[in-house]
Amino acid sequence: MTSRLRHERELTGRTVLVCLLAFFVVVVGVNAVMVRVAISTFGGVETENAYRAGLAFNQDRAAALAQDARRWTVDARLIQPTPDRAELVISLRDKAGAPVTGVDVAARLAHPADARRDHPVALTERGPGTFAGISAADAGQWDLLIEVVRNGERLFRSKSRIALR
Repeated sequence: MTSRLRHERELTGRTVLVCLLAFFVVVVGVNAVMVRVAISTFGGVETENAYRAGLAFNQDRAAALAQDARRWTVDARLIQPTPDRAELVISLRDKAGAPVTGVDVAARLAHPADARRDHPVALTERGPGTFAGISAADAGQWDLLIEVVRNGERLFRSKSRIALR
């Protein structure tokens, strides 16, 4: 029988230090990669400046009360003849049922999670109180944002969740 000489490695302070430093280098490296990926791929900021939005709260509240007092009827229909094309038709009526004219209407299909995927819809006036435009938004969940402006004053604003197929 032969006797094997076994050389046991001694655990020194230098080995512990190297292992500890290597561990933290790996942790910091993975965190740096994850932070970079998270920042570069997240486009869903709802409010660019929350402080200014908070200061404008009273103005927004007054605008909402004035919008309710107008008692307008705003009907938005989304017609989707093909999966990659949707036509938006918006009809504006005042509280007496007469078409609302002399206004600028803007619409946008906003992606709920990624603002980079938003699609503005260029609207043209088809007739008194009727506006229409085409969008090439993908299938999925979208927020339909509508704003009506006259002489720089916002008269109407709405946000509705819709689904495109």
